[in-house]
Amino acid sequence: MTPKGLYIHVPFCVRKCPYCDFYSVTDMSLTERYTEAVKRNILSKNICADTVYFGGGTPSLLSAKQIYAILSSAEITDNAEVTMECNPNTVTAEYLDNILKAGVNRLSFGIQSLDDGELKLLGRIHNAETAVNAVNLAYEAGFRNISADLMLATAGQTAASLKNSIERLAALPITHVSAYLLKIEPETPYGRSDSIASMLPDEDKTADMYLMTVEMLEKYGFKQYEISNFAQPGFESKHNLKYWRCEEYYGIGPSAHSYINGVRKACPKSVSDFIASEIQQEYVTEECGGDEEERTMLSLRLTNEGLNLGLLAEEHCNEIVKRSKPLIAAGYIVQRGERLTLTPKGCLVSNEIICQLTL
Repeated sequence: MTPKGLYIHVPFCVRKCPYCDFYSVTDMSLTERYTEAVKRNILSKNICADTVYFGGGTPSLLSAKQIYAILSSAEITDNAEVTMECNPNTVTAEYLDNILKAGVNRLSFGIQSLDDGELKLLGRIHNAETAVNAVNLAYEAGFRNISADLMLATAGQTAASLKNSIERLAALPITHVSAYLLKIEPETPYGRSDSIASMLPDEDKTADMYLMTVEMLEKYGFKQYEISNFAQPGFESKHNLKYWRCEEYYGIGPSAHSYINGVRKACPKSVSDFIASEIQQEYVTEECGGDEEERTMLSLRLTNEGLNLGLLAEEHCNEIVKRSKPLIAAGYIVQRGERLTLTPKGCLVSNEIICQLTL
């Protein structure tokens, strides 16, 4: 059986962050029945996985026993990457020791900032000290593959405060940073708040913050390998690389997505329906996923690998080469042999560039 990726959506949060539009609920009484539902869905698909990713929500609200039960339901290959997202405020030394024993070997901490004022405006339940302590506790527990989320261009953020957050993060025993530009979703409290909008950096400052982040992380040994992701050598996220390389993965849990046999599916956003169903209900979002155009779009997100022109049909390749010339001249992309890759400047307008190359 060929191993695939396994994504498990854990839809529980202590409270909802005002900028977040991912599906989650705050009813923690459902976690045990949710765990049982995840187990029976994994067993029904006879899943063999070489990467596992617990996303959320806040997966660290599940007990180590529940995490172990879920992992025991799948056939996990030797040396598989098993990632769990964690809120810094939800972990203890004992918990970290127990989830390591349960099979988790990579942590992704939702730190977002190491400035207490910015964290408060983001509605986070942790402060900077808690975040630093959580990472150090994880390292002391034995984790050697630790990622940190960093959010850029947030309310009240300045170049100086971002620089300070990056410097403090780089001093921690982490191997990976996911640095995301804040995106305001209309159906969130942030999206409905005029006061928050007035506190956000303008486009020029946002661009400067992103480029500064790329430069600083590179200086500290975190090489950019995707538009928003940076890693020390050998610590790129194996699971997330499956998404960008159009490799297959199962999605289990409410709002989870799957890509199997060229078909993309999604599970409805209802934890109660997920628990009640013998097998999770899914609907098709794309019947012919992974075609050449989609692979082109996704590969361009990878700033190391980029788009391999040699794998394209001749007509498609010739058209992309033609369209790429003015973008290369403008400094948005570079060509190395048969590969086209975005520059940091190009990453800032990646959607526009990808559209120009693929339309």
